[in-house]
Amino acid sequence: MNVDFFNTSCKESARKDSLFGICDDQIGRKAYTDISDVNKWIAKVKNNNCIEVTFTAIDNCIEILKEGTKDKESSCDGMLTFGKSIYLVELKKRRTGGWFKEAKEQLENTIKLLNKNHDIDEFKYKKAYACNKKHPNFTIINNELGKRFFQETSFRIDAQTEIVIK
Repeated sequence: MNVDFFNTSCKESARKDSLFGICDDQIGRKAYTDISDVNKWIAKVKNNNCIEVTFTAIDNCIEILKEGTKDKESSCDGMLTFGKSIYLVELKKRRTGGWFKEAKEQLENTIKLLNKNHDIDEFKYKKAYACNKKHPNFTIINNELGKRFFQETSFRIDAQTEIVIK
């Protein structure tokens, strides 16, 4: 089954706001962007140059089934695309419980699915964000984990709630 991550009704209109949030109400609905209610934001997107940025919801929007089954693939909440950049985003609201490991696995699986369905070599800058509202500050990712993630996926991984568009 081919899955199109880029031409989908899950893709929001591009926005140029200098600051916006990415929200996930965690009730089985898709993630979305917002400019009005900062209390709902799990990730904060800083876009100081007001570049056109497009958010596409993935989890709970793009139907991705495991091959030969009716079981849903694990995927991250969404992606931001702009210029030659693609940023995958997984949103969490948990204090404990191995949230980072789970987020990393969802990001890795989404990258695998993206590569299976698209040639993403056109993107020069590839990042994967694990964002947790209960852990808003940067979480240190050891060099070995970051290096291994990059070698396996060609994406750099960050664990923080602030995403800077450059």
